[in-house]
Amino acid sequence: VPAVSLEQIASLCKRRGIIYPGSEIYGGLQGTYDYGPVGVELKNNIVDSWWRTNVYERDDMEGLDAAILMNPLTWNHSGHEETFVDPLVDCRECKSRYRADNIGTTCPTCGSDDLTEPRPFNLMFKTQVGPVTEDNSFAYLRPETAQGIFVNFDNVLTTTARKLPFGIAQVGKGFRNEINPRNFLFRVREFDMMEIEFFVAPGTEDEWHEKWLQDRLAWWQSIGVSRDHISIYDVPKGDLAHYSKRTYDLMYAYPTLGYEEIEGIASRTDFDLGSHTRYQDKYDLTAQVKPNADSTTRLSYFDVPSNKHIVPFVVEPSAGVGRCMLAVLCEAYDEPMVKAPNEDRLKIVSDGLNTFNQSVSKNEKLPTELRDGLQAFGESIAQDILEKMPQINALLAMPGADRIQLGK
Repeated sequence: VPAVSLEQIASLCKRRGIIYPGSEIYGGLQGTYDYGPVGVELKNNIVDSWWRTNVYERDDMEGLDAAILMNPLTWNHSGHEETFVDPLVDCRECKSRYRADNIGTTCPTCGSDDLTEPRPFNLMFKTQVGPVTEDNSFAYLRPETAQGIFVNFDNVLTTTARKLPFGIAQVGKGFRNEINPRNFLFRVREFDMMEIEFFVAPGTEDEWHEKWLQDRLAWWQSIGVSRDHISIYDVPKGDLAHYSKRTYDLMYAYPTLGYEEIEGIASRTDFDLGSHTRYQDKYDLTAQVKPNADSTTRLSYFDVPSNKHIVPFVVEPSAGVGRCMLAVLCEAYDEPMVKAPNEDRLKIVSDGLNTFNQSVSKNEKLPTELRDGLQAFGESIAQDILEKMPQINALLAMPGADRIQLGK
């Protein structure tokens, strides 16, 4: 039986030394996890496969390992200080906090509709730099590795003498102060990213965008993630990030969550290098960028055929190691029934499940979304109880199941 809930995967990971809750002996820290003896090997194998495929086996790629801490001006000109925000709401009843675009009009925890108005919340962690606390003595923990690549574009170009098209690959830590970390490895506050910034001549970005889509799909299949479990979401124009011309999101069918993003492949135009370059007015930038009087370096490429400097366009495949590892674990998970139960035991379990399902349907305190999810899953098990009995533990681990009072 394949995994039907993330709780099954999390439980297996703890038992087998794959992943532990972070700082567990002190009650843990929400949104952090530690990779155990087995987990660190699996994680390293995933990263090694990605690096081998995208760096060692290609002749158009260089590697980089940029610093986590960067000059704050980086995040000012990249747009993160202004745009890297989520809408935050509080429940006045139970004091829970959520992203406003994830919960609708009622609190998922208690069902109350007494919510605060949404307010912007910046996701970047801020930290003090140096021994004296001053207004300008701070830095951010990077929320992505991409900016380290962009600010080093001229360094890499100068030292490698690369010609377009070429890419720069990086694997490293990222940090996001998520409002409500949840769903095991899927949404956390500290994570590893595998990112490529592939620089191309303006006018060729669409072709390369399609090539990278196919290359990335092939890699996922090569590490055991079935193509049948990945769908391609062509992000609508109205939902695109401010820097994107077009984005493909690869969506994996996770248990509990359904289809969610496992990798993004974005065509970012000349926004990134155009935002960080010196002498912006000397280039025919297509992207709308913030004026930059702080940069000391031209991030351009001398195009011999046109005999002028151009700002390359960028195609960015970006994936999180944790989400990748979670998909690999889901693909590998199989829970066989060791011994079929006898008829008496089967009847006891079946009667108990029916009582649970009836209690769920009568419960008016649970939010509708939780109640409907429990009811649908419970009824699907009841229809084939012999084969699906191992899924009962997953049913009882679902949000809201612990609030069901049997017989009521």
